[in-house]
Amino acid sequence: MIGGGSGGLAGAFRAAEHGARVALLEPSALGGTCVNAGCVPKKAMWLAAEAGRRLGMAEALGFPMPARPLDWPAFITHRERYIHNIHQSYRRRLDAAGIVHVVSRGRLVARDASGRSVVECDDGLRMQAPRLLIATGGHALRPDIPGSGLGSVSDDFFQWRAAPERVAIVGGGYIGVELAGVLQQLGSHVDMLVRGERLLRGFDGVVTDQLADDYRLSGVRLHFGREAVEVAKAEGGLRVRDGNGDWHGPYDKVLFATGRAPNTAGLGLETAGLATDAGGHIKVDAGHATNVPGIYAVGDVTSGLALTPVAIAAARRLMSHLFGGAPDPTLDQTDVPTVVFSHPPLATVGLTEAQARERHGDDVHVYTAAFRPMLEALVDGSQRSLFKLVCVGDERRVIGLHLLGDSADEILQGFAVALKKGVTLQDLQDTVAIHPTSAEEVVLMR
Repeated sequence: MIGGGSGGLAGAFRAAEHGARVALLEPSALGGTCVNAGCVPKKAMWLAAEAGRRLGMAEALGFPMPARPLDWPAFITHRERYIHNIHQSYRRRLDAAGIVHVVSRGRLVARDASGRSVVECDDGLRMQAPRLLIATGGHALRPDIPGSGLGSVSDDFFQWRAAPERVAIVGGGYIGVELAGVLQQLGSHVDMLVRGERLLRGFDGVVTDQLADDYRLSGVRLHFGREAVEVAKAEGGLRVRDGNGDWHGPYDKVLFATGRAPNTAGLGLETAGLATDAGGHIKVDAGHATNVPGIYAVGDVTSGLALTPVAIAAARRLMSHLFGGAPDPTLDQTDVPTVVFSHPPLATVGLTEAQARERHGDDVHVYTAAFRPMLEALVDGSQRSLFKLVCVGDERRVIGLHLLGDSADEILQGFAVALKKGVTLQDLQDTVAIHPTSAEEVVLMR
């Protein structure tokens, strides 16, 4: 295994369960982006921001609360302790499974006479194996514009030790939306410069429009149709020029959330003859196999869904096929649920309304529920929730579910199972609601 992130670790553990002898090459912290500069520390920051929002609500309900900002160093101590415990758990599990952890990069250098892949470590040690999994993940991109070195990327965010007073987020995708919400809730004044005309391209437009309204009401300043083309130092901080020639700022920080690229540099892909696409991703078939026999790849180093649970599921399924006799390594990547940890969270599975109409035309039926959650109503807050069902055919089979609102991240998992199993609108309506909850809105839509 080359890469000790989510996919590599999942593959290593599953292969070892089936009796395979496994070596895992990872020069950096175990867990990859997700554990060290992605899902885990991001969710920790989101929880801190959400705790601060709830404290404000508590005061509105009659609990006297002193107005104090987050003590970032104190919180980061807790966050890093949590991540350290994850690292320790991985090490214990590797030892218990008999997996050799090699703290080194790996580079493909040849194939031996029997057709096994040969991997060279940093110190020159060479290892051979008949089967090789590449799971090296990806990294944040910095745009090729003047002054981009003055800005930060998402990895840098987790090194910050205080909330900047003024920050510009460049980009309106997953990462930009999540970090903008966290920083605004933690006391920063946030501007978002978004190249397109809405947040979260590819998500359902009605739901993302409501998220944009919620962000505006929370104080985030949204600038659509504004592609950043230059960053410059100026009096009072950093300024950003957009494609229309307008300057924005000054800011204490500029954070780029403008995409990611696969970690393939120095892997020896050309030497091994591995095919890549125009974006540098390793090409794989539905069973995660590359064009070179015995070499496989999963996760963000490929062009599949860039989601940690997808990498984990793909690696486990592949290893069960290679070493456990499972007949099919293919992972079904349709109707994969996902959550954007915005404020409030946005959870989605299945087709958007636009995608559904493109496929099914007038057979599509849409149901929505727009409401203010009970706690928001109690404190006379402004944050709104919007739930949306996309159905098809006379039986009103649910093919899309899009939830924006408190606890949407926790609500979606069970409904995602139901969608995969073919749930219909009538099935939902036949289910007694749990009252008073936000989740009941899913079974009450008509």
